[in-house]
Amino acid sequence: MKRIIKTTLIALVCLFTVSLMAVAGNDKPISVKQLPATAQQLIRQHFRGLSVALAKMDNDMFGRDYEVVFTNGVKIEFDKSGKWTEIDCRRASVPAAVVPGQIATYVRRNYPGNKILRIEKDKKEYEVKLSNGIEITFNNKFQVVDID
Repeated sequence: MKRIIKTTLIALVCLFTVSLMAVAGNDKPISVKQLPATAQQLIRQHFRGLSVALAKMDNDMFGRDYEVVFTNGVKIEFDKSGKWTEIDCRRASVPAAVVPGQIATYVRRNYPGNKILRIEKDKKEYEVKLSNGIEITFNNKFQVVDID
């Protein structure tokens, strides 16, 4: 009896793993015009003049998200409603208007002369990467919770 249960459990785990792998990687190239309006507006306002190399939509078990990569290497990720979740400008500064004021002020005061190269946000926190390599994590109240 234990052997049957064990075999069944292993089969179910394998089936679940295979189904996850089948769903993963459902990236679909799209045009910028197919992005949610909020994403299109951010691109028009803050990344005007940059050429888009790739825009794609990813459907997975947990929802839908979008990614835009520009020819200069800048990458923006958006959630299903078109709100940005990550902006990675590589060597250039993230547009100041996108960075919350409290984060910009903290960086200016404590790391003068450094640029914010990447900003990432989720429901609980923001993480920024500076041009000196330091990564700072802020909670939703814009208090520093970690520095790497």
